Amino acid sequence: MIAPAKIQVRFTDLDVLGHVNNNIYLSYFEMARVHYFRELLGISWDWQKFGIVIAKNEVEYLKSVLLQHEPQITVYTEQLGTKSFTLGYELRVNDEVYAKGRSVQVCFDATTQSTIAIPEQMRFGLEKIIKE
Repeated sequence: MIAPAKIQVRFTDLDVLGHVNNNIYLSYFEMARVHYFRELLGISWDWQKFGIVIAKNEVEYLKSVLLQHEPQITVYTEQLGTKSFTLGYELRVNDEVYAKGRSVQVCFDATTQSTIAIPEQMRFGLEKIIKE
């Protein structure tokens, strides 16, 4: 099991109401995704040849995240296709869910500018984090 990604709330993440601005959550989810991919694929993965592009993002805001909070984000696989997959996100503060998200990724070879099948090693890693 991969430990959740720990997020540091920055002062610049806050809006005039004193809570994390809605657009920052996608950045938090991206940081969590990178954390999980690093654990699943290692640091030497060739992202140019075996990369991903985001096709869709969704965020459900349940409670406000504040400056003093220490959010942790769990990432899991919701769906695996041939060339695309869906990841789910749960942002928790003190074990309580504050936000949920989902993103659809399409595997992409930047060197040929074309979609590709999910690489075998990536598929194997994504299968490890399927939420049951």
